[in-house]
Amino acid sequence: MSLATDIAPHLPYLRRFARSLCGNQDSGDAYVVHALEAIIADPARFPSDVDPKIGIYRIFLRVWNSIPLNTESSAAEPGPTVAGPTVALTDQRLDAITPRPRQAFLLIAVEGFNRDETAEVLECSTSEVAALVDEAGREIAAQMATSILIIEDEPIIAMDLENLVEGLGHTVCHVARTHKEALAAVRKARPGMILADIQLADGSSGLEAVNEILTSFQVPVIFITAYPERLLTGTRPEPTFLIAKPFQPDTVKATISQALFFGTNATLEEQQGKVA
Repeated sequence: MSLATDIAPHLPYLRRFARSLCGNQDSGDAYVVHALEAIIADPARFPSDVDPKIGIYRIFLRVWNSIPLNTESSAAEPGPTVAGPTVALTDQRLDAITPRPRQAFLLIAVEGFNRDETAEVLECSTSEVAALVDEAGREIAAQMATSILIIEDEPIIAMDLENLVEGLGHTVCHVARTHKEALAAVRKARPGMILADIQLADGSSGLEAVNEILTSFQVPVIFITAYPERLLTGTRPEPTFLIAKPFQPDTVKATISQALFFGTNATLEEQQGKVA
């Protein structure tokens, strides 16, 4: 197949990434065009030792990073938007994140690259990717730190999650081991996010606890479970944020940041539908 055929399927996703990185679609598209023009001018510069998807993102970021202004943190420039104030506010929040951590965050949390793939795109080590994700999470927490309810019956896993949450700059309002404890916790204080397992200590369901909580108020929910198939049935609406055990710490960190950025504006009705 030709290089054009190899990269064509990835261009819609690259445009999405460019839009998030630049703050508006016009600027993002302009950089995508520049990246494609660079490849056309010199096809040999396209990396032949990686997957074409990784290659096109790598070339795009080389072009984007070649502009000194892009590598400096600054307030978001006003740009045209057709998506309303919620998206504009998200763009401003993203622009406040240091450029390199912002790239790592978007590659993992939005584009779905794993840590190794992100390292290939950014041309760095996997340990550097982990550090960038940590930095992005801390910068996000500095903008919108919140309290998090953990619903998890395994003490070691609960402790790991608690350390991850606090390491990003958030607080843990309670660790609940059962459905009953979870409901009692939210009666005392409403969390800004919930991390929930499905199967709990006394045989109760974290899913049912979340459903019951969402009848009272809206809150982003991340399910972290060894039984993802119980939610990914294809027969009913599925949760937006789902992590399978055993999990990678940077995946949890990126998902927490993603949920804060893109999940806080879901309506109560939407949230209930995702886990009903």
